[in-house]
Amino acid sequence: MAEAVVLLDLSISPFGSRVRIALAEKGIEYEYKEEELKDKSILNKSSLLLQMNPVHKKIPVLIHNGKPICESLIIVQYIDEVWNDKSPLLPSDPYERAQAMFWADFVDKKIFDCGKKIWMNKGEEQEPGKKELIECLKLLEGELGEKPYFGGDNLGFVDVALLPLHSWFYAYETCGNFSIEAECPKLVAWAKRCMEKESVPNSLPNQNLVYDYVLQVRKRTGVE
Repeated sequence: MAEAVVLLDLSISPFGSRVRIALAEKGIEYEYKEEELKDKSILNKSSLLLQMNPVHKKIPVLIHNGKPICESLIIVQYIDEVWNDKSPLLPSDPYERAQAMFWADFVDKKIFDCGKKIWMNKGEEQEPGKKELIECLKLLEGELGEKPYFGGDNLGFVDVALLPLHSWFYAYETCGNFSIEAECPKLVAWAKRCMEKESVPNSLPNQNLVYDYVLQVRKRTGVE
């Protein structure tokens, strides 16, 4: 009997993109259900989303044979454990696994929020966010080292956690008037290398669509 896999998501979401990359890496077929944006900036939560994630009421939600799994990194770990016959994302070694989960957690707690401090502010108020973002990205560059991917020779858990945020770099740079590549060339080279993988480009939102969303939010909240 075929497994039923459904993803509740929003195309511009970096968190949903993580799940899409993981499913693509594993070659899993699934039904995609896009949540709607009201006025191009406010999530119009469907009854199915509220039913499947009644606690946080957020995307992404993976529904596997009728059972919901919530929170993007938890979903990616679940996918890796359930479909473990192809493209492992987490190392089997306990120490390496712990390190991968540490850095993915670092990405989760730092990068999107740093970026938001840039695009939700103007002028001098953006400077703390820009400084913190570059500091965090430089730490990640140090962890990457000379490896092609954070996972070593192949895409891994940290790559999947961080890569979707590359689609938001253009919005950060344009709103903040700075260059991430000038500050973190190794990290941008890593992102371009990841984009060459078959599972990645179609799993990520277009950077211009992300920027359009950011502009709508800035207008709605009075930043612009």
